[in-house]
Amino acid sequence: MKHWELALLLGVAFALLAGLYLEGAQASLREKVVRLHVIANSDSEADQALKLKVRDRILELAEGLYDPNDNLAEAEACLAAHLDELAAAGEAVVREEGYNYSVTASLEDTWFPTKTYTDFALPAGTYRALRIVIGEGKGQNWWCVVFPPLCLGAVTEDTAETALAGGFSEDEVSLITGESEGYVVKFKCVELWEQLKHKFSL
Repeated sequence: MKHWELALLLGVAFALLAGLYLEGAQASLREKVVRLHVIANSDSEADQALKLKVRDRILELAEGLYDPNDNLAEAEACLAAHLDELAAAGEAVVREEGYNYSVTASLEDTWFPTKTYTDFALPAGTYRALRIVIGEGKGQNWWCVVFPPLCLGAVTEDTAETALAGGFSEDEVSLITGESEGYVVKFKCVELWEQLKHKFSL
């Protein structure tokens, strides 16, 4: 076997082992967050700008729907009870901007790739998500976290404090905020492992 082939096999083996090890960490995170998934009508500049305005209104409304001390089940139940209100809020923004697109809101299990935000990251995997679809929903997405409120503009605490208040352990906070060395590489290993699992399950 050539050196490069051996190196490739070792690299794949390492990725698989790391993916197996970190799958448990991803599963733990998955059980503590509700992601936000906003999908634009199209990829036109105007529709993408509209998507961000709808996002801002949804985050503003969501912030007042649940108590900061709620657990995931309580927050999810609260969001589920206000889906019509969330959709109406998004549609109001659409009308204010002069469009007639419909807006729908739902809670669904959605697959997300590894995503790095300003001061934290989350590994790839299937998460419960508040899904907001504008019009035909054929445009690019916007992803973040609606619970704990890591993406809400009015949050005064930093990410670590907000995550801890939302039920994250100190190790999990260290992992998502990058205090754990090589966290993005580790998350990519999780993503590779998830993709391989999906491929061989078909």
